[in-house]
Amino acid sequence: MIAELMAVNAAYAVIKETVQHSGEIMSAASHIAEFFKNKTQIQERLADKRQSGKETSDLEEFFALEEIKQKEQELKELMIYCGRPGLWDDWLKFQVDARHRREEAERLVIAEELAKKKKSTDMVQNFLLGFWLSVLAGLIGFILWFMVYLKDFK
Repeated sequence: MIAELMAVNAAYAVIKETVQHSGEIMSAASHIAEFFKNKTQIQERLADKRQSGKETSDLEEFFALEEIKQKEQELKELMIYCGRPGLWDDWLKFQVDARHRREEAERLVIAEELAKKKKSTDMVQNFLLGFWLSVLAGLIGFILWFMVYLKDFK
């Protein structure tokens, strides 16, 4: 989490410096993307820790998220004042659309994995069914042969 927080801070510093020198927020696009990528990674990591039950400092988590929230608010102000009209709203819409695309891609990957597991499970079930049918057929054949053998034996 510390590495991602440092990356968020570094990206924000570059964004702020770029805007101060050029007055143009668009020239810092790659750093804005890095800022939000690392923000997402921190949020996911904290959510994973909560789900797995790992102990983390609540105060550390709170301050990390608060620092990111403050920088995001400053970035919002930069986009509003140094960007075109409606840039922040378009950015939020883009983030929502991107999240939906990522979630859909994850769903497709999971569906493919489930399909592969189902296919392998079906193969094993078919093999076992064929095996037990062969055993049953052999047993029936043995019983019939034994009955014929006993009939000839008397």
